[in-house]
Amino acid sequence: MDNATHPDPVGGLGQFLRSRRESLSPAAAGLSPSGARRRRVPGLQRDEVATLAGVSLSYYSRLEQSRELGPSPRVLEALARALQLGDQDREELLRLGRPTARRPKSPVRIERIRPHLRQLIESWTRTPAFIVGHAQDLLATNALTDALYGDFAQHDNVLRMLFLDPAAKSFYRNPERARHRAVADLQQTAAGAPDDARVLELVGELSVRSREFRALWARDYPRVPPYDVKQMYHSVVGELELRHEALNIRSTPGQQLIILQAEPGSPSADGLDLLGSLTAPEAPHRQNPAHGA
Repeated sequence: MDNATHPDPVGGLGQFLRSRRESLSPAAAGLSPSGARRRRVPGLQRDEVATLAGVSLSYYSRLEQSRELGPSPRVLEALARALQLGDQDREELLRLGRPTARRPKSPVRIERIRPHLRQLIESWTRTPAFIVGHAQDLLATNALTDALYGDFAQHDNVLRMLFLDPAAKSFYRNPERARHRAVADLQQTAAGAPDDARVLELVGELSVRSREFRALWARDYPRVPPYDVKQMYHSVVGELELRHEALNIRSTPGQQLIILQAEPGSPSADGLDLLGSLTAPEAPHRQNPAHGA
């Protein structure tokens, strides 16, 4: 494109996004045909670009309508990837999204665990418990939680485990329900902090790597459905039915304490006891002084 003349940086951004969106076909963007859905333009719809970029539809619409004056560099990079821009177009997008008077950047959100909370969950040897952050990152786990999720390659983020790890399909008896709830929870977080760096990073990664996540992210969840009871299958101890409780940590807004409890005396309680015994560290051998060194 001709870079000799530059339109107004605010209005120009909306025009630029709209032109690139309308020139990119759904097939080229990796989207499946929409069946009976009629398209007024041959390119992508706004909601499809928003999903691919990991931003809300309302936020992307404000960008095209020149009602959002300060998109962050992370948002612009996500849009460049979603629209599959070449180097020259990408530079133009970054220039157009850089108005002369930018709002100050939000500080990076660093989540820390209070020591007494870590000590608390580690003291629960018969109950899986862990703490998640605002983007559902696992910030702290106890030993029984690590054993419970031992079939997963990594214990880093609830959504990454659900959408990217094959173990989720066999571990959760109803993986679809678990995914719906996790996405609804993340949507609620994103609505309150649309420029949150960690949320944008996570949504961007999942949108690229998981077609199912893209489809669920495009839906509207008015509320987060409850978990109640989680039914699982562990490769070592078999079927487990655990009651799920999520408690907000008032001293650290955005963090939650997750507790998974088995009914006392139930087969699931026996399964957790067995799992705990299999993963408990062995007590050090104490030599009888009478036998000498």
